[in-house]
Amino acid sequence: MPVFAYFGPAGTFTEMALDAILATRSDADVDKRALSSPLAVIAAVRAGDADFGCVPIESSLEGAVPATMDALVPHDGQRRVQAYAEVALDIAFTVAAREPMAADAVATVAAYPVASAQVRRSVAERFGNAEFVIATSNAAAAADVAAGRADAAVTTAAAARLHGLVALADGVADADDAVTRFLLLGRPGPPTPATGADRTSVILDLPNTPGSLVAAMSEFAMRDIDLTRIESRPRGSGAPGQYRFYLDARGHASDAAVGEALRALHRTAENVVYLGSWPIDRGAASLPPDHRESHEWFTRLLEGND
Repeated sequence: MPVFAYFGPAGTFTEMALDAILATRSDADVDKRALSSPLAVIAAVRAGDADFGCVPIESSLEGAVPATMDALVPHDGQRRVQAYAEVALDIAFTVAAREPMAADAVATVAAYPVASAQVRRSVAERFGNAEFVIATSNAAAAADVAAGRADAAVTTAAAARLHGLVALADGVADADDAVTRFLLLGRPGPPTPATGADRTSVILDLPNTPGSLVAAMSEFAMRDIDLTRIESRPRGSGAPGQYRFYLDARGHASDAAVGEALRALHRTAENVVYLGSWPIDRGAASLPPDHRESHEWFTRLLEGND
């Protein structure tokens, strides 16, 4: 039975994302395991304790999820992990309490920091006396309320039911179009076949020299490849003031233009971590140019057949 780890506990949006991915697969039975952090999920995949792991990667309101981004980087001889699928969920929250209560009686609201950033205005309008307290996940916020550590929780409807809470407000979000994207990760292997609407992602360590990032991005630009995300994170211990870069591009590694760009990056970057090529869940495709004709011409040239 394949093991699918996810950023838990049960009742989080990440479990909902995993369920959406599993609904598209042929696995009759799976072992779902809730782990405490994106780092723990990715570590379980690397160690072989889980066949796959589901983690949040990006919020349309708050940007990338730093805990996931940092955990994706292999250290000290670790193997990389690879993304095989993504799912984008519309995000709206339930504010729940142990029992019905007046809005002005709510003094503390437990919330995962990513969640509180997406509902801050709405909570202030509905619960004017409330202050946020930090929870370790959306489901953990519900557990905090059930244990009496907060008056109310910004959580999911599933987690509220799981902990026997009463909804004070449903569909809470500062933006009607808030979306969070989740990745299904596994150990390295052949990427999923190209669909014509794919995403390719890499992590780059670049030389600390003027123009190195521009040069890296130019490998995509000169081939008419659309970059859809560019993020930076500190390299961490031993490299103060230095950053690594996360690039998402439209297209698949098997597309000739994308393959050319990846090979060029491998020649010039200090390190390239290939995160994978997989189908885009939402968004219009922006295909890279088709370079097959030039490849075929060059092959004929070398064979003396042109």
